[in-house]
Amino acid sequence: DAVREDQPLVEVMTDKASVEIPSPRTGTIAGLHAEQGEIVNVGATIITIDVAGEAASALAAHGAVAARASGAAVAAPAAVATGVAPPTPRVQATPAVRQLAKQLGVPLEAIAGSGPGGAITADDVKRAAPAATDSPAATPAATKPASPAPAATNPAGNASDERVPLRGLRRKIADHMRHSIDTAAHFTFVAECDMTELALHRASLTARAQAQGVKLTYLAYIVKALTASLREFPMLNASLDDAASEIIIKRDLNVGIATQTPEGLTVPVVRNADRLALLPLATEIDRLAQAARAGKLKLEELQGGTITVTSTGARGGVLATPILHHPQVAILGVHEIKPKPAVRDGQIVIRDLGNLSLSLDHRVVDGATGADFLYDLIRRLESPATWLTEQEIA
Repeated sequence: DAVREDQPLVEVMTDKASVEIPSPRTGTIAGLHAEQGEIVNVGATIITIDVAGEAASALAAHGAVAARASGAAVAAPAAVATGVAPPTPRVQATPAVRQLAKQLGVPLEAIAGSGPGGAITADDVKRAAPAATDSPAATPAATKPASPAPAATNPAGNASDERVPLRGLRRKIADHMRHSIDTAAHFTFVAECDMTELALHRASLTARAQAQGVKLTYLAYIVKALTASLREFPMLNASLDDAASEIIIKRDLNVGIATQTPEGLTVPVVRNADRLALLPLATEIDRLAQAARAGKLKLEELQGGTITVTSTGARGGVLATPILHHPQVAILGVHEIKPKPAVRDGQIVIRDLGNLSLSLDHRVVDGATGADFLYDLIRRLESPATWLTEQEIA
């Protein structure tokens, strides 16, 4: 294909942030050296661009674009230029097909691919594999028919199965969650919170917030109250350095907001959340959420979190047990808030109730400390007017 200078060619992803790399030159694609979804190292050449009229030395000096981050995953075709001469064509095959070929002892270079653009498919590999009867080990040893192998042992799966590559954000989530579960000692404490007074307080500010273009949500109140409670219980705003066997108590209060996006869950960070009044805090939470869903977050907006809040919204159910965003030691789950019957002063009344679930790393935070923290947070949420001064709102 012909490409022009500065044309977007490739997306690479690291730490849940995507970076788009443009073409450094106008020319023609001479060779591809990485596949979509492949992990590539810093400085690796992933494409060659043939630029008419330029010497190879000039191209090597000025036409090279390298993967910008260690372990970056190529998320869309194309980008990086070095010398004029096209390299030896690279076999086109997905990682799953390559693994199948390795298991069956089939050299991919010897196969003519039947897939799009000459790509080698799983069926191509299986057709090229030596027949089971060609192997001496395949001679029958008994008249008893062999039991069929479980489907799970077949690397290619069934023909009707759909294989979805674990790549990009989904792979990052999988790796991070597995590491968290393997490392931290998770436990979860759940308590009910009466949000009736908070709902009234929010309603009293609705017109003011709308006039300023602010989307004031329950989440803004929760984050604001969270930062106040963390000052009383700093052990929840910490991390554990496993290598040094040290607990690191963070001075900054950087609150991660778990956000669902079309690509999966990501956690943008409200930096120094305790320094923001309620309305500016609501604005920042909304800005980060929109940027996350649009895939426009900057790398620094995903780093440095000290505690995380995950809100499941109107479809939040009764409770959940959130997984820690390791190496953080606490994550707060916010669940559906809706009118429910409650007993107040011996009477059954309708109140806006919801559950809060606090997952903690028991290596750092004891159950009593976690419970005290959650009840302190609930106290603030149930009586917002007692601590939210005008200075804390504007």
